[in-house]
Formats: sequence, C-alpha cells, structure tokens
Amino acid sequence: MQHISQHNDWLVQPFHQPASVEERGTELILSNGLIRRTFVTSPNFATVDYTNQITGSSLLRGIKPEAILTINGDAFAVGGLKGQPDYAYLDSDWIADLTGDENAFQFREYRIGEPEAHYPWVKRRSAASLVYPPAGVALAVVFSPPPSIDSLRVCVHYELYRSLPVMSKWITVHNESQKPIQLDALNCEILAVNEQEKHRLHVESDYAFSGMETTEWGPDADYLTQIDYHYQMPLLMTSRYPLGPGVLLQPGETFRSFRTFEILHESDDRERKGLARRKMYRTVAPQVTENPILMHVRSAEPDAVRLAIDQCAEVGFEMVIMTFGSGFNIESEDPEYISTMKGLADYAHSKNIQLGGYTLMCASRGVGEAFNCIDPDTGEPGSRFGQSACLASRWADGYFQRVLNFMDATGMDVIETDGPYHGDVCASTTHAYHNGLEDSQLRQWEACVRFYHECRKRGIYINSPDQYYLNGSNKCGMGYRETNFSLPRERQILIARQNIYDGTYEKTPSMGWMFVPLVAYHGGGQAATFEPLCEHLDDYEAHLAQNFGSGVMACYRGPRLFDAEETKIVVKRWVDFYKRYRLILNSDLIHVRRPDGRSMDCMLHANAQISPCGLAMLYNPTRTLQEMTLRLPLYYTGLSDVAKIREGEGESERYEIDRDYSVEIPIKMEAKSVSYLVIESEV
Repeated sequence: MQHISQHNDWLVQPFHQPASVEERGTELILSNGLIRRTFVTSPNFATVDYTNQITGSSLLRGIKPEAILTINGDAFAVGGLKGQPDYAYLDSDWIADLTGDENAFQFREYRIGEPEAHYPWVKRRSAASLVYPPAGVALAVVFSPPPSIDSLRVCVHYELYRSLPVMSKWITVHNESQKPIQLDALNCEILAVNEQEKHRLHVESDYAFSGMETTEWGPDADYLTQIDYHYQMPLLMTSRYPLGPGVLLQPGETFRSFRTFEILHESDDRERKGLARRKMYRTVAPQVTENPILMHVRSAEPDAVRLAIDQCAEVGFEMVIMTFGSGFNIESEDPEYISTMKGLADYAHSKNIQLGGYTLMCASRGVGEAFNCIDPDTGEPGSRFGQSACLASRWADGYFQRVLNFMDATGMDVIETDGPYHGDVCASTTHAYHNGLEDSQLRQWEACVRFYHECRKRGIYINSPDQYYLNGSNKCGMGYRETNFSLPRERQILIARQNIYDGTYEKTPSMGWMFVPLVAYHGGGQAATFEPLCEHLDDYEAHLAQNFGSGVMACYRGPRLFDAEETKIVVKRWVDFYKRYRLILNSDLIHVRRPDGRSMDCMLHANAQISPCGLAMLYNPTRTLQEMTLRLPLYYTGLSDVAKIREGEGESERYEIDRDYSVEIPIKMEAKSVSYLVIESEV
C-alpha cells in the first residue's frame, strides 16, 4: 500500500506515472499507479482483480461477465468465468480452476491504443491548459459469438487516464450476418463489489438527462454466504440501459453504447470524493473549464441588445445571451432577420463580446401530430412535461439544420437549449428514427448528442439544462430552484450561496450557473427584484460578491447591468476582482463553513500549481458584527510549513501551518459584509 502524503497526493501535485497495459502470461494488467484492473484471457476473458493502488484494497469479491447482451429475447454473457465456490471473497488460488461458459461470447484478441476524442473541442474562453483527448491508454477486447448466435462481433473498450483513478468503458456490437439482429437490453458493466469498497466506488455515465440513472446497485444471486436472510444486499453494481436499447441492428451496422465512468476513491471523505470527480470532468471534458462572464438580456430587439453589449463591454462582461421570452428566434430562415442578427453578432465581436441565444429544443413543445411524442400509457400525444416533440422524428432534421444554419450564417457564439432534459420516451411506431417505445429514449439522446457535437465542432458555447458535460456541454444549473429567485432579496441571496456551496462538491465553479433576477422573474414583486439597481445596490452587490467570489457565473437577467454611475462602479469592481484572481477563483472550492444565516460562512479556492495558491471568501450575512477565530484548511494549497496571508489587498502576515495543515486566523467582520483572504507561499 502506498503512503499518501501531501507531496505525492495526486489531488495536490502532478502525478506523472503513465497508464499502461502489461501482458504477463494469460494476464493483462491495466494500471496507472493509482488503480489497477487485472484480466485473464483464458479460458475466457474476465476481470479477476480491480485494486485501488493507494490503499491496496481490491474492489472485487467475485468474477462476473464483462457485459451481458439480450439478443432476440435471450441473454448472453460476454466473457466471464464459472465455478467460483463463494462470492463473499475471491481467492486468487481459485482462478486456475474456473471454467468458461460455452454459451458466452468468447475472447478473440485485444488491441492497445490511446484514448480517443469522443467529440471535437475548439479551445476558447480562458479554458485551462489541458490536453484533449487526455493522456492514457486504451484497450479494445474483441469477442466472438457462441454457436447459437450468427456472426455478431462484440468489442469491449476500456480507457484508463494518466493521473486519475478513473476508468471508462463502453461496448460496440457489430452485425456481421446477413439478417437484422434485435439488441433488446445491454448491461455494459457488472461488478461484484465487496462491502467495504462499495462506498468508495463512484459510477456514472454519459447517458445522462433529468437525473437518468444508468447505475444500479442490486442483490447478487451468487452471494449465498451474505448475512441478509433474503439475499438482498445491494452489492452487485450494474451499468445498464434503463430502457432498451431496443435496437434493430441491420447487417453491417455497428451499435455503440454509452460510456461508463468509474472512480475508485481511496477515502470516505466527502471533499476528496468531490475533488476526484471534479478533476475527472476537467480531464475528460475540458470544455467545462470555460467560464465566460455572461448576461441574459430579456429583449432581442436590436437596440436592447446593443445596449446590453455596450454595458457588458464597459464593465468587462464577456457574453450576452438573448434569453427565454426575449423574442429571439434561432430557427428563423428569414434572410432579413438573419442579416439583422449577424449585424448584432458583428457589433458584439467588435467589442470583444460573444453573442447568442435561447432555443426551446423539444421540451414542452408540440410540433404536430405526426412528430409529437406519444405517451405509452395513453397512446395519445404527451410526455413527462406536457407535450414534447420527438427528437427521433423527421421534425428534428429540420430543427437541427435550421439552428446550425442560423449559427453559421450569423457567426454567433453561444446557444442555450431548453431541453431535452427529461429523457422522453415515445410509443410511436411511425417516426423515422425509432422503431417503437424500446429504442425511443436512446434515439432521442443520440440526436441531441450529435447536435451538441456539431456545436462543439464550431466552438459554440452550450448552456444545457442537464448534465451533458461528457458529451460536450459547458454548463448547467449549479443547483437551484427557479422560484427561489422570487423570494425577498435577502433570502434568495443566502439560499443561492448555499446552493453554490453544496453544488461545488460535485461541480467545478465553471460547470454551473446561478441566477440574478434584475427584473421580475416568477413573481415576488419589488421585494424580489433589483430594479432600479441603484436603489438596491447593497443586495445587488451581495449577489455579485458571492457569484464572482465563488467563480460561479450567474445569468444576470434584465435590460441592463447598471443604471447609474455608482451601480456601474460596483459591478466593475467585482468583475475586475474576478479577472485579477481568475485562475484561483476557477480552481476547486474547499468547503469550510456552510452558509446558515447565523454567523460567518467561508469557501476556500485552492490550487497548488499556481500563485496565489489559495483564496478564501468570507461572508457575514447577519445584521451584527461577527468575530471568530477561523480555522482555515490549507492542505490542498500545497503549503505545508508557512503561509503568507493577507486580507483583501492589505499587507501579508506570516502564519505557521499546524500539522493538520490548517492555520487559525482571527476574523472580524462588520454586519452584511464580504471579505477575502489571499494565500501565498513564503517563497
């Protein structure tokens, strides 16, 4: 077992050991120094060990197939071994006596390569200095079908990345026969996980929408020595399609599954788990590090858009989005309208502002009986959120082409899609691109993914209402309820800061948006809104301070960013603050004190690779002066002995760091105030 300390912690310092595949007799070992997955190739291909190399602990208690396909109604294992005497643990001495399953897909060969780019990425907008596709190793394992299946080749793909305890996996199925084959269901990964490591295995996939969960923890029928009387301990992890895929695979056609991502944590600590997931996203989906400062202008009338562009340029904002309800029509094919919008885009670019707008993709939208989603329960048009268009119908061809043509013709830079975020299903049997209910969810997801990839190819920034990060989107909600922004200003501000604090356990600051209702949003009247801005400047500044201070960009929705010189000064002050400290403010947040409205709260940005290596934001939301001794954890700043810390732009003081990598700092904050601490090394 490796000893983990600050100087060799992969979450603090660069970890340079390459990822590799090593062949040892009938074993293949996929390793990067942080995790190791070991396979045997005889009598069939199977995972026989999956170890966290930091702790030395193996994840597995048993051998399962690498995948399970249901073809024409019958289930077939891909690889795997039979005969394990007990599934409470896996004794290495048992492996030599295990046998293959003659009804399973059989190992044919393997190929070693490098990770592939799963979508194009044009680096823009102050993105971090990242390499894409990420460094690592790829392993492709080919299987031949059992005698009962005619000419179906299955390939299991693995990617292991350098400097991350992360592996991804997906399946391709190629029909080499002369007749169609129905792929009813597919389990892409099956792991018999032991009791200790279950909570240290994080699994997600890029088949993500509306909280769609491809990861299932269920009972293992082979585990007969478990303590649960009914054999229901949830220790079998399966990554599978919730519905279908239900694909009719034509001769010569290849089906490609979603990708499963697995993180092997070496700790139960919530912060470390969050840091690992955030680093995974930065590595395999680097576009999420783009973090432009954006405004939502509520009117798409040219004069209103020019005003927004002018104000953004004056205070340092970088992007204008013509928001929902603005009248912006991204589907327009009217040459005059397109010319007008191109003129606005050119004007924005002349001032170094990026421009784009909103589109109602398919959610809550009817487009005619021939193309609407059909509710499987009623047989009538309808979906989870009322009526929705089916993205696997011919209507989608025209929609996507209109939008891309518009973006190409105008040169716009950003698109904000409303939907598809709810995993619609469709029971229609007449739509062009799905056969029925079973493949309808998959085909609609594929259509959305293809569109996002086209946007990525063009360098278009994508605001999406759900987590399409692993397929190219830039940002979705940090975690908020829209009606919260109709609450009185004081309440919405503190709740928004709680949402930022909680949301950044799983997201980097750049991955989520917040919201500022400069004008009325869902209601709430004058108590909730900020116009006139100069009359509510303290509250406006509170939003600015917590958004820029956390590195979380908000959608400032209204006709303008400032209405008086004093308002402009405040907005520009926080924009300038963000740009001065942009590198550290875009770095990971360490969660110090959660906002509770009773005392000070604190969030700490940390990055051992830059200077300053830390910046702590402090907020006093109360109506009284607050004093306390703040214990600030500096482990992830990379500092170990001494830290230089200054409040705001004042003089630095020298602090000796305790053996738990923290310092104690006396803090005194006036009522309703904000402050920050800048942390640097002594050298």
